[in-house]
Amino acid sequence: MAITASTVKELREKTGAGMMDCKKALTECEGNFDKAVDWLRTKGLSKAAKKSDRVAAEGLVTSYIHGNGRIGVLLEVNSETDFVARNEQFQAFTKDVAMHIAAVNPACVNPEELDQSLVEKEKEVLKAKAIEEGKKPEFLDKIIEGQIKKWMKDQVLLEQPFVKNPDVTVGQYLTDTVATIGENIVIRRFTRFELGEGIEKKVDNFAEEVNAALQ
Repeated sequence: MAITASTVKELREKTGAGMMDCKKALTECEGNFDKAVDWLRTKGLSKAAKKSDRVAAEGLVTSYIHGNGRIGVLLEVNSETDFVARNEQFQAFTKDVAMHIAAVNPACVNPEELDQSLVEKEKEVLKAKAIEEGKKPEFLDKIIEGQIKKWMKDQVLLEQPFVKNPDVTVGQYLTDTVATIGENIVIRRFTRFELGEGIEKKVDNFAEEVNAALQ
């Protein structure tokens, strides 16, 4: 039986195991989904989803500076124990996520945190654009619904393709790390700074300066 990417994804969502482990399970079980679930449980790999309910109050705050100090990120990632916070893989994960935030600039960690006023504003922009393009009124709601879902995914950290491996999302990378380390891990919050952000900069117009000097 052929093993498809959608089957691997479905198995991963059901078990919380890593993508590679799910693919291996399906291969070992000749594509049989139910047997693959049992195979993962037997190997002790179907644990990440169960860990998500456990309290993670330890961890660390990490920083990432990029572009000779032009962009900086502060990121808090929580773990269940201080021991895991000192784990090299955990620390590498936090650095990777901080670097991703610096590069991609997400608006928030989870969809629930997305500012609804921004969502409504984007809907208005998309609607105006669709009308300008001559889209039929009866199709507007459906068109905007699909576009706003895509826009929201682009804004949310956990749903963005991971910058170092676009084949997985940051959320999938998180789940794979939880499965490997064996503890619940939570990306709690972040702040991204960009040099000069929010400051209205004066733009000099050389031609205007010359004309002013001649008068």
